[in-house]
Formats: sequence, structure tokens, C-alpha cells
Amino acid sequence: MELRTTGRSGLQVSVLGLGTNNFGARIDEDASRAVVRACLDVGVTFFDTANSYGGGRSEEHLGRALEGHRDEVVIATKFSSRVGDGPYDAGASRKHLVAACEASLRRLGTDFVDLYYQHWPDPKTPVDETLETLDVLVRAGKVRYAASSNFAGWQIVEAEHVARARGTARFVASQSEWSLLRRGVEDEVVPACAAYGVALVPYFPLASGLLTGKYTRGKPPPEGTRLARSADYAKLATDEAFDTVDRLSAVAQKTGRTLLELAIGWLAAQPVVPSVLVGATSPEQVRANAAAAEVVLSAEELAAVSEATATPAAP
Repeated sequence: MELRTTGRSGLQVSVLGLGTNNFGARIDEDASRAVVRACLDVGVTFFDTANSYGGGRSEEHLGRALEGHRDEVVIATKFSSRVGDGPYDAGASRKHLVAACEASLRRLGTDFVDLYYQHWPDPKTPVDETLETLDVLVRAGKVRYAASSNFAGWQIVEAEHVARARGTARFVASQSEWSLLRRGVEDEVVPACAAYGVALVPYFPLASGLLTGKYTRGKPPPEGTRLARSADYAKLATDEAFDTVDRLSAVAQKTGRTLLELAIGWLAAQPVVPSVLVGATSPEQVRANAAAAEVVLSAEELAAVSEATATPAAP
């Protein structure tokens, strides 16, 4: 599988990454291990988790599944989400960040994290404190590269300028929700990343499955799917969303592509994107996602997909 450089850094990641928020939540350790092994078989080497996924079980399952393969993969995890009820169990302060890193390393069973994301902005902690603490962790060898997640465009720019001014580690990547049904990041986040050499790693690229064709307008979600257990199904499966899926389906039929190939291939073709994070609960899903990630869409196909999913201009 193709490897790409992460922003303005030397970190190489596979064009398809595995998001592991299902580990320890929707699937158990044995199923998680099967998913990881399938990833390794098809060349996926980029694995994304967080200390809050599955109450910490995602990191544990991933770490054990990767035993014997640590030098062959890139592991990303996150801090700042709430992981307990105490006053110091969330945020990006030096106190929480150092403790969160040590705990993640223990759960992952590794000496270092390749890519360490601040999961959410923390309005209570100055970004310079967070960057200086990350710099200490990088110099100590516990973190290779730092990154942000769910940052607005101005926050990405602010962090870049603070890192330059103070000479600390910088955020080489940012992670945002981005799919053909959610293109809002293109207004400010994508231009900010492009301007400052920050990679943008999309999550939820399949819009919780709406872009796979498994859901049908006016019908309840199939049993066992993510949205079947989600109270947000009605919010996601709107008429507007299905109208967009219908237009994409027409493009897929015309070009001989699948919805999956269009959804992953369009994101993979964006210049700021080194890898598209897709979750999986079975080896079959991994293989299907990997096959879609290998597809290179033509300029005409990319234009058709963009047109089919563009937000209508305000009257």
C-alpha cells in the first residue's frame, strides 16, 4: 500500500489508516486482533486510537495485537478527552498531559507514541504550555511527533506561530471529521493546513456508514450497524444526506465505481491528506476499505464527485 509523508515532516503513513474507536466498545479483544492482522496483511501500517476509546481498552487491545510488529507500524493516540471523574482527568495542561502519556504508553505496551494528538482544544490551557510539554516528551523519546485534533483553522495557525516563536515541537498533523457529507472543514481548516504544511487526517470518512450504501431512506437502520444503536440516526440520516447519496450513486453508476471507492478515493486525492482513517469491525471490512484506497480517481471523476456533494450557494 502507498505510503505518504505527513505534512512538513518525515513521518510516512499508509494511505489507509485504521481508526480503532470500535476496539473495546463494539468488538472484543479477539475481534480487534483479527482486524489488526487483516490490516497488516493488506499493508495498512497506520493505527489510530485514543486514551478515551473504550475506556482505555482500545489502546490495550491495539497494543497486544501489534506485539512483534511495533517497528513495522505507526501508532497514533490522543490525550485531553475526559478519562475519569477527577479535576485532572482531562485537558491539555502539563499535569494531565504527562500523566496521560505515561498511562497510554503502559496500555499500548510501548516505549513511545509515533503521533500524539491533542484530542480537543482546551480553552483553559494556553497552547504554549501544551506545546512546551509535548516538546519535553519528544526530547525524552516518548513521543515522535505532535498533532492536534478537532481544531479550528485559527487554532491551527495559532499553534504553528507559537511553536515557531518558542522553538518547540509543532503540530505536524491535524485530525478532523471530513466526508462527502461533511465538507465544512474545507472553508478554513483545509486552507490553514495547506498554508502551514500541516497534514489533515480525515475521520468518519464514510459518515457512519451512510456513504457505503447500507442505509435506505425511510427505513430503520439494519440491525448490528453503528446507527442502529445510535440515538443520532435521525440527525444523520436526513433527506438532505440521502439526496447527496443519491447524486453520488448516480456518479458511481456512470463511472463504474462504488460509493466506497468514491468516498475514500476523493479524500485520498486531496493534497493535504496523507491518510484516510476508516474504522472496521471485521477483516472483510478492512479488505474492502483497502481495495477502495488503492483506487485512483481521474480528474473527471473527482470533479463529478465534488459537484455532486457541493453545498448549494445561499440565495
